[in-house]
Amino acid sequence: MFRNRQHAGFLLARHVLRVISQEQQLDPSQFIVVGLPRGGVSVALEIARSLNSPLDLLVSKKIGAPDQPELAIGAVTSDGIVTLNHELIRVLGIAKLYIESQKEFLISKTRAFEEHWLNSAGIKERPSMRNRRVIIVDDGIATGMTAVAAAQSARQRGAGEVIVTTPVMSNSAYVLLKKECDQIIAPNVLFDFAAIGQFYLDFDQVEDEEVIRALRQAREERLHKQDVAVT
Repeated sequence: MFRNRQHAGFLLARHVLRVISQEQQLDPSQFIVVGLPRGGVSVALEIARSLNSPLDLLVSKKIGAPDQPELAIGAVTSDGIVTLNHELIRVLGIAKLYIESQKEFLISKTRAFEEHWLNSAGIKERPSMRNRRVIIVDDGIATGMTAVAAAQSARQRGAGEVIVTTPVMSNSAYVLLKKECDQIIAPNVLFDFAAIGQFYLDFDQVEDEEVIRALRQAREERLHKQDVAVT
């Protein structure tokens, strides 16, 4: 049980650093840490700090079933990536028209959110993912659809390696994501998984300001470390 997202991020950062350090000599310049808003950005901040790597975000939103909005039948990202659970769509008999309308609406929404958060944090230049090791972070992964879409976006942006990490995830999501990324770092992969919130004492909604503050903090801390290194 995690106290909150910051606590989960602190513990996960230690785990990620331990796993990565075992593979080879650690080179922070290889990595970009990417948080999935909103909750994943708070967790990602701790990992970016631990690795001394840049923090970015990638907005991915699930496509909910018509009468069950919490049931993900797919997901989209701000890059226009769309991933669908075709078997679930077939079983539920969901119309193509519904999916198309949701895709257009959600892609527009993810782009607007991403632009707002980056602009509000004063971030004008973003780190390139090309040939970098991209660590995608969320506060928990239930169905895996938004993480799959994010992994596909990272590939589209030229990532050399895609790593997905989270404090807790369902076994079904783990199986799904194994096909989409190079590595999964998750200390807790569980069969008995009802909702992400069950693993947190405090799982309140993350507000916009918290996302913006995390992006600012990561940027300012890296600039400070660079200044200290130069002097």
